[in-house]
Amino acid sequence: MSSKSSHVVTLEEQGFEGFRPPLWNLSEAVLVEHTLRRGEGMLTPTGALVVRTGKYTGRSPKDRFIVKDSITEDVVDWGAVNLPFSPAHYDALRERVLEYLKPRELYVVDAFGGTDPKFRLPIRVICEKAYHALFAHQLFVRPSVQELLRHNPEFTVIAAPDFLAEPDRDHTKSETFILINFSRKEVLIGGTLYAGEIKKSIFGVLNTILPQLDVMAMHCSANVGRRGDVALFFGLSGTGKTTLSAEPLRHLIGDDEHGWSNDGVFNFEGGCYAKCVRLNRTNEPEIYNAIRFGTILENVVVDNDTRIPDYNNTVLTENTRAAYPIDFIPNFVPSGTGGHPNDVIFLTCDAFGVLPPVSKLTPDQAMYHFLSGYTAKVAGTERGLGNQPAATFSHCFGAPFMTLPPSRYAELLGEKLRTHKAQTWLVNTGWTGGGPGQGQRIALPYTRALIEAIHNHSLQGCEYETDPIFGLEIPKSCPTVPTEILNPRNAWADPAAYDLQAQHLAKLFNENFAKFKNVSPAIQNAGPRI
Repeated sequence: MSSKSSHVVTLEEQGFEGFRPPLWNLSEAVLVEHTLRRGEGMLTPTGALVVRTGKYTGRSPKDRFIVKDSITEDVVDWGAVNLPFSPAHYDALRERVLEYLKPRELYVVDAFGGTDPKFRLPIRVICEKAYHALFAHQLFVRPSVQELLRHNPEFTVIAAPDFLAEPDRDHTKSETFILINFSRKEVLIGGTLYAGEIKKSIFGVLNTILPQLDVMAMHCSANVGRRGDVALFFGLSGTGKTTLSAEPLRHLIGDDEHGWSNDGVFNFEGGCYAKCVRLNRTNEPEIYNAIRFGTILENVVVDNDTRIPDYNNTVLTENTRAAYPIDFIPNFVPSGTGGHPNDVIFLTCDAFGVLPPVSKLTPDQAMYHFLSGYTAKVAGTERGLGNQPAATFSHCFGAPFMTLPPSRYAELLGEKLRTHKAQTWLVNTGWTGGGPGQGQRIALPYTRALIEAIHNHSLQGCEYETDPIFGLEIPKSCPTVPTEILNPRNAWADPAAYDLQAQHLAKLFNENFAKFKNVSPAIQNAGPRI
């Protein structure tokens, strides 16, 4: 990785013959001007750029494929998440996409995936949208001027959102496609404007390459305290990963994707991609203040006259996003690196109101919950959900991005937890006292207080009680947090109703975990008991 070249590799050297001269590594100011000139977005009063992604306001996981060939055939965990695509079909579709792009104005962004020079991946993004180029410029790690003069991309993303596939002809499932080809070292994206596909495709590439170098690839945020104590926050979308890692008393290493090598942790990115639904200055001041010139707001509704964003308006999507460089957060870590973690925090948004706000995990429980990757969705946040919460299990807290068998990531994490003696915690940012309509969402100040208690070790010496179903160790007290919410059963008006709901959730856990066949009995027994 991070190979060197004596000169910048041109598009012609990559096989892009006959294209118009590209717009190469433009500054953010110029890219904003181009976005406005081309009618791709508008400005807010703070200078942030507002864009709409049309039909697709989130990722399209069913349209993501990996080319199955001699490199990937015996490596990738093929199935419903990692769908195979034939090399011949890839080549045919690639040829059609390049013919489509040839007469168009194209943008090129050279960058790195990863802040650690030992493991970073030189990448190139070629795209037809100015705001996609700005997104890549802000979200990936920027090379120095000297590095740009000899940039040799080891993976190239080709983004053609206005090109629509023909499924019968192109062998895709729809007009949209995200194709990863490890032989060509390319990603081919079409049919979707959602910029998150660009960043997550490279995450998938790193998730494939780095574990083969004994580097743990993680869907997590990371921050570090003044004593050099590093914390990781694993969690699916909506669990608070970005919010809880951006805090004034600690320094942000990164908000979404990291590697854990023998030297410590390092950010995969150079920017942040924060959910901003119901964002407000009081609860999330760092993110709120980062929305200024250079930031991209995706699918945020703004007033037609004033252009003031309405973060509470979800008419377009709940998945509104703000993309900005990490240096827009005041207390970021410039190197994007940190030491070995002291604490590893698994975040879940339990809409059933069953799991405690915080619990301490044994090493076997850590592996169980890492493989489970549980959270819950609430009716109203996604089409097709009924009146009851829907449990979601996404192994490694990021199944859509994990290309290798889950056991490989679990083995790596377990090895590093044991070697560096990190303590693992499960933190519920969801409901207490019942589910939606009965209980209430755990207040963010309480969750922050619990996280701070983890950081300052005040939870290490307190008294604990064991949950009889999930086997979780629950602290009996925590400064500034009401004791009645620490044990979730005590927070319910009807303890018998809690027991029924807990049994229901435990059954869902066990049914999901049954798919993991090659797991030690100790990890299997670390799950809930019905």
